[in-house]
Amino acid sequence: MSETTFPERAHQALHDTQMRRNVKKATTTIRERTARMAGELPDWEALRDAGSALKAHTMAYLDEYLLELEERVQAAGGQVHWARDAEEARRIVVGLTREHETDRAIKIKSMTTDEVELNPALSEAGIEPVETDLADMIVQLGGDRPSHILVPAIHRNRAEIRELFVREMRDMKDLSFETLSDDPPELTATARRYLRSRFLDTRVAISGANFAVAETGSVSVVESEGNGRMCLTVPDVMISLMGIEKLIPRWQDLEVFLQLLPRASTGERMNPYTSLWTGVHEGDGPQTFHLVLLDNGRSRILADEQKRQTLHCIRCSRCLNVCPVYERTGGHAYDSMYQGPIGAILTPQLRGVEQAGTLAEASTLCGACQEACPVKIDIPSILVQLRGEKVAQQRRRPAGRLAPESLAMQTARWMFERSERLHGLQRLARQGQKLIAREGRIDRLPGALGGWTRTRDMPALPEQSFREWWAARQQPGQAGAQRGRGNHGGSDDSTG
Repeated sequence: MSETTFPERAHQALHDTQMRRNVKKATTTIRERTARMAGELPDWEALRDAGSALKAHTMAYLDEYLLELEERVQAAGGQVHWARDAEEARRIVVGLTREHETDRAIKIKSMTTDEVELNPALSEAGIEPVETDLADMIVQLGGDRPSHILVPAIHRNRAEIRELFVREMRDMKDLSFETLSDDPPELTATARRYLRSRFLDTRVAISGANFAVAETGSVSVVESEGNGRMCLTVPDVMISLMGIEKLIPRWQDLEVFLQLLPRASTGERMNPYTSLWTGVHEGDGPQTFHLVLLDNGRSRILADEQKRQTLHCIRCSRCLNVCPVYERTGGHAYDSMYQGPIGAILTPQLRGVEQAGTLAEASTLCGACQEACPVKIDIPSILVQLRGEKVAQQRRRPAGRLAPESLAMQTARWMFERSERLHGLQRLARQGQKLIAREGRIDRLPGALGGWTRTRDMPALPEQSFREWWAARQQPGQAGAQRGRGNHGGSDDSTG
């Protein structure tokens, strides 16, 4: 976790022109595809309403549905574990992996395992975590961090990926890297060969979950590459780490979310691979199944009636693809496995406003994220609430120390309380700006105010304020004529 703030990281990201080109190209493509797929359905808005209502209902009765899920999973031969926080989740998963005496675990793409920082814990315990999703594998090989919820390696282009493969896959003796091109099918085939032996030789698989069904005890993962299906058939042991909010009440509810998710995430009519498993079945797939249910701050979010909407998220990433801030800064500026607008509201609630409160500033409040969200999360309202909490926390500083926002608001109040103060400061500012204004604009404000003009244009103050202009044009007789016209609606040719 970085000690810098989002504005600082964003400013640094703005200088990475290659990353910005990569992100803009990818988000534009995905945005157009998802808009086209959503537009195909005449009942898309009704589906969004249904998804939102189902999530709201589930959160209202989450405790009951979680107990039902536990009962169904155990009845089907699975084992359920409860993790209060990230540390407990790591301890459970590492312990279960050790029990099966393996030095390697293959993984299906899971942001929840990133949230609890599982990979470093596995490595420390002598267990090699192998990411099998192509984008996650690219991130892992590069010692990198995910920058997008759906496409973790969105910040890299295919030339960079080719160089990474050449550098990190030298142990593949049957491959000639001298002739390897950056053609996507060839890169994909190389990754498949690299992973194939790891699939066949590994006894333990670790997954996340897109959904879990309380009614049946089933867990679902949707993906596009088939790596998830391999993890669900070859290994002997499956360990699934799932946030408690991923629950849905009934099997039938999947018909709503399996229409919303692919169209909103990848711009497809359906996911290429939709895998569901219920407990264990002799001779079919893993013979040991562990489900780890993770809280890690979710109960705290659930307790707030406004912010509990955050838990409705189905991780489609559509809000990232429409966000003007994300498109310019990329995902690493968020310093979280959850990026974009959803990350700006989820991460501060998981880590605490004191640690990640500046993420609430990662938005123009344009509302594009709410319009795009397939379950209609009111992200802008939650952002405003988090900003308010951050300011309130800063007010609780030691006596005599004012937060910048508080000082600015008190200064503004003092200035606007009396008109003569405002007019006097305007005249003073017009004189002072002569030192810094050029060609009708101010390039950079002095001191702490300079942050405003670092990435914005600021016009110079006019020679005359509106009030001064208005007062100067009011000659005797004109004011009365103006008032006279105003008495009958301001129209000179009114016929009454």
